[in-house]
Amino acid sequence: MTYFDSLLIANRGEIAVRVIRACRSLGIEAIVVYSDADARALHVREADRAIRIGPAAAAQSYLNIEAVLAAAQQTGAQAIHPGYGFLSENANFARACSKAGIAFIGPPAEAIEAMGSKSAAKRLAESVGVPTVPGYNGDDQSEQRLLAEAERIGFPLLIKASAGGGGKGMRSVHRLTEFSAALAAAQREALAAFGDQHVLLEKLIERPRHIEFQILGDQHGTMLHLGERECSIQRRHQKVLEESPSIALTSELRATMGAAAVRLAQAVNYYNAGTQEFMLDTNGEFYFLEMNTRLQVEHPVTELVTGLDLVQLQIAIAAGQRLPFDQADIQQTGHAIEVRLYAEDPVQMLPSIGQLTSYTPPEGPGIRLDTGVTVGDHVTINYDPMLAKLIVWDEQREQAIARLRYALQHFAVAGVTTNIPLLQAIINTPAYHTGATTTDFLQTYAISEQLQQRQLPPNLALAARALFDLEPDPDATLVGDPWNVPWRAAHMPHQLRYQTNDQIVPIKAQPQAPQAWLVTINDEQLEIVVLRRHLNRMVVRVADRIYQCQLEQDSLVWQGVGYQIQPAAAPSLDQNNGHKGDASLEAPMPGTIIKLLVAEGEQVSAGQPLLIMEAMKMEHTVTAPYAGTVAKLPYHQGQQVSGGVALAEITAE
Repeated sequence: MTYFDSLLIANRGEIAVRVIRACRSLGIEAIVVYSDADARALHVREADRAIRIGPAAAAQSYLNIEAVLAAAQQTGAQAIHPGYGFLSENANFARACSKAGIAFIGPPAEAIEAMGSKSAAKRLAESVGVPTVPGYNGDDQSEQRLLAEAERIGFPLLIKASAGGGGKGMRSVHRLTEFSAALAAAQREALAAFGDQHVLLEKLIERPRHIEFQILGDQHGTMLHLGERECSIQRRHQKVLEESPSIALTSELRATMGAAAVRLAQAVNYYNAGTQEFMLDTNGEFYFLEMNTRLQVEHPVTELVTGLDLVQLQIAIAAGQRLPFDQADIQQTGHAIEVRLYAEDPVQMLPSIGQLTSYTPPEGPGIRLDTGVTVGDHVTINYDPMLAKLIVWDEQREQAIARLRYALQHFAVAGVTTNIPLLQAIINTPAYHTGATTTDFLQTYAISEQLQQRQLPPNLALAARALFDLEPDPDATLVGDPWNVPWRAAHMPHQLRYQTNDQIVPIKAQPQAPQAWLVTINDEQLEIVVLRRHLNRMVVRVADRIYQCQLEQDSLVWQGVGYQIQPAAAPSLDQNNGHKGDASLEAPMPGTIIKLLVAEGEQVSAGQPLLIMEAMKMEHTVTAPYAGTVAKLPYHQGQQVSGGVALAEITAE
């Protein structure tokens, strides 16, 4: 087959690495671009060639069409793969590639434009008989008109940015009094993310499933669907977990929805990869949501159940090749699940920045990792904090869930906080096993509340942290070596104190035999045998179970979750335990103050919003921790602030 000699990847992170590997399979030279923040990134290290295109800000690098095209022309790249995000759904970029004589690995610019507006796409869907949700998608964007339409549609309803996706510029509104504030926030976020504050209104379908169909078409008129993915478990309208097939679809419903997805794509003369997204209500009725005119983040689950390589097929289609199969050839085998691993606090839902001091992914049959980082890399505020996608496959759904549970328990990440506890809480919820996966899953089953209760490390993890201090490193020899126990002579118990989550935990460790301990924590006694200790890794046995753990500075990775546990200083008689009458509120990360909601001297109640901060393209509302008077607001609207600075001071009542 004839492909390209060289291909430029206009993206970064895990998708850039994913495309590099597809290029290698096809014998194509892989060229990447990078910003100053990514000079040492994994995709740069993996590529055949790398070209700097600008500073860290995406607008001056990965979103800079002129810079990307200049890099392609400089290197002689014959094609450009845009990945997802950034320029992947930019019709002007697709058109500019064509004008420069460079193949754009995606759909034609006209199809991107036709489906890029949610309003226009919804009207097109209606014209070809694809069901849509009742709502308003008109050109009159005055607040008065939108308010009138909201009253006509009824509550609850959804405000959605017409351009873009990823949950940005989207707000749920449950009553009329909330509408104006939600509209303003959605428009601000849409303008910041997409440069377009146009919104549409839709009736909010209660407790739907989010079902999407992968479509694929060539330039010779063939258009197929590759089955569905269920992406119902979401937070802030962003997907957390995806799987295929969906247990909610019968073969008849799958065929009907797939045919609708194909029909809509054909209406815009679409080719290459794309996704049609639908909502499925409790009565089995489905409604078109939007089309993503690009490769999706969650494409690996489709690859695992169909056996197809979507990136290689994208390249082949862009090179003018015909699809080598038809609809009847597409079969789904087994069950695949993908979770997105983020550097973020799973309780506060805020990104976590820092250096990866440990990054040890799980390995084994049926486990796939698409990653954009490795140990030593930095997570910065400049881009989305997704580290990797962890995908598992097995013959049956329950077996795939068990494999995912194992993989999460054996994914060791230190240096940043990750959302592994959130992912574990989801798959350990009984409702997930029964397939009760609607878009309100996290709220219905109070996942955040569960995580807050689990913030303290389990006693076993605390005990392991203590044994790292008590057991010497035998330099990779088996710990059972009796010559390696010089401290055993005393046989005295050890009294230790550790600090975790602002709590001091006393631990008593009594040696029982070489490498055998009786550890007492919070009145619980644990009999633990250290099977192996080497550098920062340790294997222990408790009863009949074996656990592996890892220590990076004061971060203990226990069953996939990192806990900050550090030795605590001895109690001081001089400690000041008095009450502090006023307090500061700190910025959780670097960002921009976009709106002040109160003034200095104003009386506020506990939980009252004080200001809105934008960080990493998402809005965060800072609220008063208790009632009092606003003593100081040191920053003005539009001002950039560093992480950790005091955004406000409140004097308690």
